Amino acid sequence: MEAAEYRVWVRAPDHVRPVDGVDYDQVATERLEPSPQSAVREVLGERRPSGWVLAKVCEGRGPARGVLHAPDCEEAPQGAPLLDVEHALNAAEAPGTRLCTLCGCAQELTPLLSGFDHITDS
Repeated sequence: MEAAEYRVWVRAPDHVRPVDGVDYDQVATERLEPSPQSAVREVLGERRPSGWVLAKVCEGRGPARGVLHAPDCEEAPQGAPLLDVEHALNAAEAPGTRLCTLCGCAQELTPLLSGFDHITDS
């Protein structure tokens, strides 16, 4: 048998909890430095809120019309209900609904609507 030191970083109470009747005063502990912001987060910035919102456009008679937006799009209506991906796709398939290209909604949902068959390696 060979003596070795073993360290593991755990987060209490997520990973561990004290055993009743055991004194932990002599247990060596070290405070971790705050983790640096990841390079990806630094370059891309904060993630946008998940989901989509539907802006209803009233243009006279005919079927209901609308535009799907990301929730943080400057064109998105304030206070509109947040749609999950299934409801957003259902709304996108409705006649008269278009996807906003300003906020990237079109780039996110179009592959889900039309499938990924058109994407090639070239």
